Amino acid sequence: MAGERAAGLVRELHRAGGGHLPPFRAEGLRQALEEMRALYERNQADVAEAKSGRTDLIFLIRFRHCCLLRNQRCVLAYLYDRLLRIRALRWEYGSVLPNTIQFHMSAEEVEWFNRYKKSLATYMRSVGGEEGLDLTQDIKPPKSLYIEVRCLRDYGEFEIDDGTTVLLKKNSQHFLPRWKCEQLIRQGVLEHILS
Repeated sequence: MAGERAAGLVRELHRAGGGHLPPFRAEGLRQALEEMRALYERNQADVAEAKSGRTDLIFLIRFRHCCLLRNQRCVLAYLYDRLLRIRALRWEYGSVLPNTIQFHMSAEEVEWFNRYKKSLATYMRSVGGEEGLDLTQDIKPPKSLYIEVRCLRDYGEFEIDDGTTVLLKKNSQHFLPRWKCEQLIRQGVLEHILS
């Protein structure tokens, strides 16, 4: 049936849920675009015949045109939804995405992510004076400025604003400024210990 490949891409994204990024389906996208090209070529041939007097083809031409528009909407919805999910991942994970997520992205999506990351960094540097303003920190308002954290894996030395360095080793616990360790919590290096 016309349009099933493109609609299948959208259905797959819907099944994956809001926060999850499924693997990029280049083959499914290619098949949907091939179907669109074939529909367009058949329509072009039938339009030439309809101009010569075959009015019985007009309904078929309109049907194919509607299928083309539907496929176009589905393909654009698939690509746009993926970009929205990738943009949300930038806010969730920071400027470095885990390899498991990058593996599910196409080369163009990785390039888009890098441009978005640079654009966001440029904006954050332009706002908030000399040091800039990190908009990715404190997504939820903090209850206290310092939190107790446990290190989940060996990370190495971590420098705090006052110049002291803390060695983050697996299973070590520290009392650190919230804003300095939020990024590491999102990356899975630290875990917030709730009392």
